[in-house]
Amino acid sequence: MVKVIAIGDVHAEFDRLWQALRAAYAADAEGLPTPPVREGRYRVVLLGDLVHPKSLEGYQRLTGIADYDPKNPEHLRTAALAQVSELLKVKRYLEAARGHAVVLLGNHDHAALYHDVLLGNASGIEHREFDPKYGGHPLPPGLRRWIEGWPKSHVLHGVQFAHAGPTPWLQSYDAFFYQSREAKTWWRETPDYVRRSGFRFGVYGHTPVEEIVLDLEHGFAIIDALDRGQYLELLLDEDRLEVRPMAFGP
Repeated sequence: MVKVIAIGDVHAEFDRLWQALRAAYAADAEGLPTPPVREGRYRVVLLGDLVHPKSLEGYQRLTGIADYDPKNPEHLRTAALAQVSELLKVKRYLEAARGHAVVLLGNHDHAALYHDVLLGNASGIEHREFDPKYGGHPLPPGLRRWIEGWPKSHVLHGVQFAHAGPTPWLQSYDAFFYQSREAKTWWRETPDYVRRSGFRFGVYGHTPVEEIVLDLEHGFAIIDALDRGQYLELLLDEDRLEVRPMAFGP
């Protein structure tokens, strides 16, 4: 049996990420994997979107710039370099985890690599910091190669982990992905996708939720709730599947 610690979209809330990993006894005070992770008794899955804070306040916390301006090249450079520094810490963690931790590629990570779409959010923030054509600072080559290697799906004992959903078209960050509502609504409108795709259970992020959504009837969880102080634990083997939302922090 293995314990899986699944964490939803990070969006540059790296302090929250480390807090969750420490709460799950998956990371030590130095930001390195604990013995259960190194030995494979615990597995860690990060569901992607490690980059791009969700809000102006998130950029202000990240950069320490009280009047952060997403069109100011100096501010963009500060935001990019702050995220690069934190991504390198995550990279160090994964390398020390001996194959027992994985990061999945989210659409924001994809956009930071390829600049094929300028992403924004409802608060009016546009995520320009890694795009040179807007004055941003591109990802360093070594870090870029590492992120390019992140898978879009991970399956363990018949349980799928993916950023947005179970089907191939929900893992292709193309024009259809952004033009369709489905990436945000499939789990309400077509919740049978997981079982129809052949998985015994699925764990997904991408859609922010007030608290983790656990649909045992249709076999999935929506866990984009790291900023709400939540992650998901699963106890797994070929015959056993236990799922429990976990809370951490104040």
